[in-house]
Amino acid sequence: MTALDLRLDEASLFEEARARTGLADFGDLSFREPLARLLEAMKREARLTVVGRASQRKRLIGLLSARLQMQSWFARHPEIDDEKVDVGIVVVGFPRTGTTLLHRILCQDPRVAWLAWWECRHPAPLPGWQVEQARRLPDPRIALAEAEVAAMIAGNPALAAAHPLDARAPDEDVMLLEHAFQSSPPAGLMNVPGYLRWHLAQDGAAAYDDHARFLRFLQWQKRMRGKPTGPFVLKAPHHMVHLDELLARYPGATIVQTHRDPLDTLPSLASMAYELRRLTSDTVHPSECADYALTTARCRLERTESVRRTTGGQRFVDVWFGDIVTGVLAVVERIYAQTGLDLPVGVRDAMECYVAAHGRDKRPAHCYTLAQFGLDAEAIRREFAAYREAYVLPHQHA
Repeated sequence: MTALDLRLDEASLFEEARARTGLADFGDLSFREPLARLLEAMKREARLTVVGRASQRKRLIGLLSARLQMQSWFARHPEIDDEKVDVGIVVVGFPRTGTTLLHRILCQDPRVAWLAWWECRHPAPLPGWQVEQARRLPDPRIALAEAEVAAMIAGNPALAAAHPLDARAPDEDVMLLEHAFQSSPPAGLMNVPGYLRWHLAQDGAAAYDDHARFLRFLQWQKRMRGKPTGPFVLKAPHHMVHLDELLARYPGATIVQTHRDPLDTLPSLASMAYELRRLTSDTVHPSECADYALTTARCRLERTESVRRTTGGQRFVDVWFGDIVTGVLAVVERIYAQTGLDLPVGVRDAMECYVAAHGRDKRPAHCYTLAQFGLDAEAIRREFAAYREAYVLPHQHA
């Protein structure tokens, strides 16, 4: 049996990524410091199992390989840089506030473009793929992504209750930011608070330059496959950290922000982090998952409110979680009305069919409590009092 390679150092990661792809040029190297910060936190803080170290090494090599492949594609097809990307709607909000369901319903409109999990996870075609294959052969990345999703659920079946994983469904474009090694997913997957604090203090400019380049690349690929190329409907709670950078690159975007009581969202996010971390560590502390939930929530709220003040809130549509649960089509109608879009009968019917087939009741219940993660209800009420007064209490008193 071949021994697992457990090295988590830049030199060996670069070497293997280059060997796997046969490529050498990573392009802009601004990602190296974020990668170094992440690797240091993984070694010092994450308490990874042998399997966890091996799986994270594989993940990092995959991200680096995608960078090499993208750089090669741009060199061979410079027209990719000429792609004009139109982002129409970006769904944000604290995690566990209905963003996934709302996003996937909006993506039932055949006039819009969206990114599937497999595209975000593997944005570069696999070695050997040719443009001529785009319209006549299934993309091999789909099968690869489906196998990865199946392995995640097999590794921890509780994930199916926390998040509806589906390789072919619309999913979070935050995965594109992982290639710049500046995003929140690593801190959800592992206990890396040192990296998280450093990452949240950065301005995000290099990461969103990367995001825009990957989105041009993916739009070009969609064009090759004959798929819709815009306007895009994107979604990621992480974008709350850098909405200013997002809007600078996609100035036509409307921000749809979902809201729910932090008394519910914080333990829910902590629970999801707990289940994800169990895939790579045998020592997962609920209190550390709570710290992750609180740290990200504080930053996301502060940064989003800053952008709201700067823009006068003109770019935002606010959505209450309870309305998504009880009457999501009315929510969609309001979003379309505020963004000047029409909602044809056929599109509404497609959305209603999706709701009927994919409602929350179709998945196992996701159970969690504040006490389970050492979260104090009164402390949360005090810290998030302004947010709750503005976005939560009016709905609770309605």
